[in-house]
Amino acid sequence: MARGLIFFNAQSRTTSTLLSTCIATLSLSPTKCQQMQIPSISPLYRPSTRFFCKCSHTHSVEHPIDMTAYKEAFSSRMAMAGLNPHHRIALGVSGGPDSMALCVLTADWKTGDQNAVGDGDEFIDGLLVIIVDHGLREESREEAKMVSRRVSDMGIRCEIVRCSWLDGRPKKGHLQEAARDMRYQMFQNVCMQHHIGALLVAHHADDQAELFIIRFSRNSGVLGLAGMAFTSQIFSTHTHSYNKVSKNHSILLVRPLLEFSKEDMYKICQGGNQDWVEDPTNRSPLFARNRIRMSLGNLSSCIFKSELQAVISTCRKTRSYVDHICSDLINRTVTIVDDGYAVIDLEILNPSKVEDICLTKFLALVLQFISQRQRPIRGSASKLLLDYIRTFPCKTSLTAAGCFLCPAPRSRGAKSLVCCSVDCPLPSKMELIQTYSNGEQTHCDSNIEQIIADAKSYSDQLVPDASKVHFLDVASDSVLTEAKRFNIVSESTYRNILLLQRKEIEHFKVDAEVKSDHELTHEVQHVSASPSEPLQLGQLCYFMNRFFVTWKLNKEITKNSFPKEVCGDWGLEGKSWNWQCTCCISGDDMVVKVRHMIESDWLYLAKLSKGPSLENVRLERVLLCDETQQITEKMNLCLNHARVSAQRALQSLKSIPVAARRSLPVLVNNHGQLLSIPSINFSHCPCLIASAVFDPKVPLGGGYSSFF
Repeated sequence: MARGLIFFNAQSRTTSTLLSTCIATLSLSPTKCQQMQIPSISPLYRPSTRFFCKCSHTHSVEHPIDMTAYKEAFSSRMAMAGLNPHHRIALGVSGGPDSMALCVLTADWKTGDQNAVGDGDEFIDGLLVIIVDHGLREESREEAKMVSRRVSDMGIRCEIVRCSWLDGRPKKGHLQEAARDMRYQMFQNVCMQHHIGALLVAHHADDQAELFIIRFSRNSGVLGLAGMAFTSQIFSTHTHSYNKVSKNHSILLVRPLLEFSKEDMYKICQGGNQDWVEDPTNRSPLFARNRIRMSLGNLSSCIFKSELQAVISTCRKTRSYVDHICSDLINRTVTIVDDGYAVIDLEILNPSKVEDICLTKFLALVLQFISQRQRPIRGSASKLLLDYIRTFPCKTSLTAAGCFLCPAPRSRGAKSLVCCSVDCPLPSKMELIQTYSNGEQTHCDSNIEQIIADAKSYSDQLVPDASKVHFLDVASDSVLTEAKRFNIVSESTYRNILLLQRKEIEHFKVDAEVKSDHELTHEVQHVSASPSEPLQLGQLCYFMNRFFVTWKLNKEITKNSFPKEVCGDWGLEGKSWNWQCTCCISGDDMVVKVRHMIESDWLYLAKLSKGPSLENVRLERVLLCDETQQITEKMNLCLNHARVSAQRALQSLKSIPVAARRSLPVLVNNHGQLLSIPSINFSHCPCLIASAVFDPKVPLGGGYSSFF
């Protein structure tokens, strides 16, 4: 049996207090439990004793649990998410009561309560459990195997993935956050490998309550206090290419248990006759969630719990309304240009008529899309943006949240440009993309777009009217006061929540001091004008999470390879040349690097556009012998191509605002010589064929999400 966990069988709990009673009596009742002392595995937790426990039937359930209501509620939530039993689905499972309850309900929903399994392999078709072994404790591998066996016994196929911490174990202050990020990265990778488009996780109402207190203590706004979305689209941190076609893949993350309580999780496990494990480290007060969980456990009255959930529900209604308004504003007022910038029509937007909370969220969505920085925009940056966008007509410029905002040319301030600012901290790495052949494609379920469309159709019908949204004009520190004014919470609940907030604020101050004393500050990375890592022939890269860039060599040059102005009377009719350009191409081993555009690039284009004319080249041809003439003709033809290409590129560049030019990808050679600017179709040589496609990793609006 795995070490480090407490194991409970399905009959070991009947009420919410029974679990704590069982744990408390472990050392006092040797006849009821098997006890084994285990050394501490980390200075972070410092438990003196760990137990393996299999409780006796002393606490067996007297009456069978009626699963009908749970099954019907779960089926309803899955329909709201746009999911049907035939869809391929993955479950994130740890082995605790929450995820095991999710297994019970999903297996029943998949099989139609017939205990059906797949054809010949004894597993339910289209259902996969993913167990992530974080590798942060020595016994985690055995624990994952134990959970896998129990899941397999339920007829569910299971896969264990182990995290690889390339930069070493996460530091104490970032452990849970780093483990969560790694866990979801693993989930996405496995889903893509198995062509799965939907991932279910077991967050429930008690988790929402804990998150509310955490965010309330951090002075979060109404939108943050709405907690976790019921459904949300998450995008892979790694991009893949299939047959040289680039794809940004997403999966639909669904939390179908958000309206279920922790007590429901235990009852579902019991009703499904399934065992679960409890990790004693979840009771460590070193982590905010654990502290709040224990504090909420001391406030276990039904009135407190229901009123706290009512506040969260009111915040969620506000979030749903704001999201709906923002989606409408984006559709009506924002134009995305293929060169990587956005244009906001301020006349249509009419900022003075839009509530602050909606306008702030709208701006954040647009700026996050252009910069591809998915961090929230808060504080002074948010206020600057709000003041800027409300000034009409637009006359000044502003740099904020990784973007540069300025009046659109020739719009008289009626439109504003939103461009990516390379002077701000941004995703600076050039990500090389793995390309798969036909036989090894790795992608998500092709039904994902239809699933999202069905879910969106359902959620759009539930958007509340503005008259039913209470917290639109409420500051973060006034949410609870307004909830009391609207009789959402009683005086007792109001005081208890404030007490929890004060306690957690004190802990947060202490934690912040510890972090500042013991942890190094991470340096902020900026986009560098220096070339990136080499991009080899035929490779595909993702530049700044915004542009797909690739290049290749075309050795066979024909008349069609040149602009009309270049061909002239070179006598290329019907001919093709196999040749390499000696002025800028050194062969198949040529090294290309990618950087963003700088001012000297368009100055170079201007100089190149004034290069030797075709008439001058014709005069040189008369004086050369045949062999020398053939070589020189090829070189001059290439130079003439560069001249004409530069002239055309400068014309294209005129249509791109100066503010938007700097984020365009540029290809240079090892010596820094400009080779190509694909976005404006400049190529120094007819042999070089490069492309850059604007396709940000996370779409405008951040993808689909629903808070119903």
